[in-house]
Amino acid sequence: MKVDKKNLEKSQVELNVELSLEEFQPFIKEGAKELSKEIKVEGFRPGKVPLEIVKQKAGEMSILDKAARIAVNKTIDEAIKKEVDGEPIGQPRVDITKLSPDNPLCYKIVLSLLPKIELGDYRNNKIEKHEEETSEEDVDKTIKMIQEQHVKEEKVEREVKDRDKVVVDINMSVNNVPIEGGQSKDTSVIIGKDYLVPGFDKNLIGAKSGDELKFQLDYPEKHHQKNLAGKKVDFKVKTKDVFKREEPELNDEFAKKFGMTDLNHLKTTIKDNIKQEKKIKSEQKTEMNIINKLLGKTKFSEIPTILIEDESRKIVGEIEQNIVSQGGKFDDYLSSIGKVREQLLEEVKEEAEKRVKISLLIREIGIKEGVKASKEEVDKKQQELLDQYKGYEKVEKRIKEPSYRAYLENILINNKVVAKLKEWNVKEKGEKKEEEK
Repeated sequence: MKVDKKNLEKSQVELNVELSLEEFQPFIKEGAKELSKEIKVEGFRPGKVPLEIVKQKAGEMSILDKAARIAVNKTIDEAIKKEVDGEPIGQPRVDITKLSPDNPLCYKIVLSLLPKIELGDYRNNKIEKHEEETSEEDVDKTIKMIQEQHVKEEKVEREVKDRDKVVVDINMSVNNVPIEGGQSKDTSVIIGKDYLVPGFDKNLIGAKSGDELKFQLDYPEKHHQKNLAGKKVDFKVKTKDVFKREEPELNDEFAKKFGMTDLNHLKTTIKDNIKQEKKIKSEQKTEMNIINKLLGKTKFSEIPTILIEDESRKIVGEIEQNIVSQGGKFDDYLSSIGKVREQLLEEVKEEAEKRVKISLLIREIGIKEGVKASKEEVDKKQQELLDQYKGYEKVEKRIKEPSYRAYLENILINNKVVAKLKEWNVKEKGEKKEEEK
């Protein structure tokens, strides 16, 4: 077997493989045998039809096609192992480049490799520990949000007032041209809260059910909908239903609905929860500060396109899952930002590449430091998940799969590496003062 190697961009490798006619011959016989199982010839059992008869019945190229597939499957690993110095990722792309009677078999393999990484100093970087204080304002905002969730609504036959909810149909246009995704029906708008663009809600005050309104609003220069940023947008709005909203009074009775003894107990509990949330976020912020520092000191060869595309799909999938979990529709979200899925995938590629680099960085440090997860640790994590999802047969089956176990092992190793990085790089309180002396 002859293999010629060619290095491509984006950490890809091209291998051109040639099997001589002598090397290819056994596969031709195997291909004919496989085809003979599909051909019925009187006097011969399936799989026992002679080669010449198979050629007559199926044609020589059919035998060669079958033989080529068998040959590729049985020689591709050897070809890769022989010439590739690196770890392949994803499925290789294979193309037959030469296949004809009485000739060698030639095929081409294109595969992506994990990029090479040159680590910088990943210890002693003296990163400040990120900390956030919990204020009374944080508590008040959370209580206000809870209060909003328990508002009582009553349909009324009167003009729209501040703090009402209005159900409307909306049509948006610029210079008399309808905006793609700018039409919606039965949309709820809370007066006093910005919807679509600042000032939209105020234009509804004084309207009654059935009124049709026309007004124009200036979109901010830095609005998230780039196709509308800085433009004057015309609105046609039909009001349909008006609801009076009454917020519950903040008192001890309100707190008791949540199992608290009084309002002060509710506020204390909320404050403790916010502290815990901020502690977790602070830890995550510290970790990212360390990672960003190390990324700046690390050299990567070109990142394979397949890794970036896979990560982009994950990011968009996370956005979609987050929207759906809140009761929204992903298509509505795409319409609101004036994009299709493919555009969003393109936009998140930069973030995706960074996430890929972070994953590769942590992996490389783990390998260099010999960080491992024991069988007992993986068993424990696996059992915790099985207990958590007990009774969900599909989930339990997935957790028990070898591939998922390997995923859990990888997660545990990554967590250990990050813990080590914090241990090596976070500056203790007072250390700066010592340095200044």
